[in-house]
Amino acid sequence: MDPHLLRTYVTVARLASFSEAARELGYTQSAVSQHIAALEQDLGAPLLTRRPVAPTAAGERLLEHAGPLLLRLDAARADVVRMAAAPDHGLTLATTPTALGPLVLAALPASGVTLRVLPRDDVPAAVATGTADLGLVDGLAAPSDPLRLPDVAPLTTHGIAEEPVCVLLPGTHPLARRTGLRLGDLADARWLDAPETGLPLAHLRAANGGHGFRPALRCDGTDVRTLTALAAAGHGLTLLPRSAAVDVPGTVAVPVTEPRVVHRTELVHTGAPRGAAAMLTNVLVPPTPAAAPALASPTPTRGGLPRTPGASE
Repeated sequence: MDPHLLRTYVTVARLASFSEAARELGYTQSAVSQHIAALEQDLGAPLLTRRPVAPTAAGERLLEHAGPLLLRLDAARADVVRMAAAPDHGLTLATTPTALGPLVLAALPASGVTLRVLPRDDVPAAVATGTADLGLVDGLAAPSDPLRLPDVAPLTTHGIAEEPVCVLLPGTHPLARRTGLRLGDLADARWLDAPETGLPLAHLRAANGGHGFRPALRCDGTDVRTLTALAAAGHGLTLLPRSAAVDVPGTVAVPVTEPRVVHRTELVHTGAPRGAAAMLTNVLVPPTPAAAPALASPTPTRGGLPRTPGASE
């Protein structure tokens, strides 16, 4: 399939309008119609109804493929351009809200940094397409286990930090005096659903055999202070890395003792980092596997399924 035609189709389907798609893409409406007709002829199936403009069943299936295909094309272009370009003096770092732990904050250069706080699944895509030089992703994992990343491009990841996770409770909660909590005992509690800020409830369900952890309130966005304020006001529980959970006014951070899980942070890049990105990578990644066996070995990944590293962990 011609990627130009595919991009036009995705734009028309997203905007539900040939004229709006033409305006966004900088084409005439006639050109957009010709693109759609050519793609439909190539595939031998109608992809859009015209009144109203909406995907057909075949068009819906094509949309499932189109996003990853176009993202990989953008990633390939960015990778080649990045290799041919001179190193940039600045640094753009894409990060999830809770990946900025003490280690990273201490290592950031004093100037020249642009920080982009993004949802978890958007960080690898930003690195792959070149809108960020480096990425920081985090999540819930068994100790020393790598995170599972979206399949956007060949990426290299380095585990740079692991810390305990805590349940953030209001200070008046009946469990606030506990020294530790079992995650399974909280499966039926009221939880805050903040997948772009706290540790996603889907991760908690996975750690609990796929059960429980239904949301009482959903919080979209990447503002950690909003999430902790909701927890302090009693609107629901949330799970956070210890560094983000302690010393929040009106709350108590109780460690999770079972199952044995940690908050893991990984540095993500494509190719060999250069310039300021290389300098930060050298600070965050231990120089030898012997220095930190569980976190030092770089792991090339595709879709979060790690290949066998060159050095044993």
